[in-house]
Amino acid sequence: MVKNYSIAIDGPSASGKSTVAKLVAKKLGFVYIDTGAMYRAFTYAVILNGLNPENEEEASSLVNKIDINFSDENKILLNGKDVSREIRDNLVANNVSFIASYKQIRLFLVDLQRKIASNKNVVMDGRDIGTYVLKDANLKIFQVASVEERSKRRYLENKEKGIDTTYDDCYKNITTRDYIDSHRAFCPLEPAKDSIEINTTEMTIDEVVDAILVEAKKKGIN
Repeated sequence: MVKNYSIAIDGPSASGKSTVAKLVAKKLGFVYIDTGAMYRAFTYAVILNGLNPENEEEASSLVNKIDINFSDENKILLNGKDVSREIRDNLVANNVSFIASYKQIRLFLVDLQRKIASNKNVVMDGRDIGTYVLKDANLKIFQVASVEERSKRRYLENKEKGIDTTYDDCYKNITTRDYIDSHRAFCPLEPAKDSIEINTTEMTIDEVVDAILVEAKKKGIN
């Protein structure tokens, strides 16, 4: 039986997880799974259906009623439609942490994530991958950066994508998300005991990728 490898990359919002995870997956020939995009897609679906993201019962009513998946080009699909741009809207960004804190929704999406990882070599990033989703991951990384640096990154990212926002908006959104993510009752944001912390504040993307590949090699993943 062929052994499947998994790499879990966790960390707070805008710490560079997705960018790094994509590159690590590409270099290793693994499948990249953006769990954050899945939660954003669910949030977008809640808003699209006129439901209140801050009401757990209303939001959770969509569990098992919508389909969230990825295209071959790694675009996030909601009921078969590419919503990669829509999920980056400020309204989604400001409400996704509420959605991610609801247990029924997390269980629904975690089940999807585990199914994807069950028969593929994957790099998966999020906030509870190493602690909950893939507790037996071969390598666990906890990626951090200062709030100021993360706000700057998110602001520049949004600007590049043509999303109307300000640095202050990004700073407020990130600090709010940090608090909600780390204080939620079910699967809060925290490093797994066997994770390796990488502070990316003063590192380039390539330096972070290389650091993770070095750790992967130590685990026999190459």
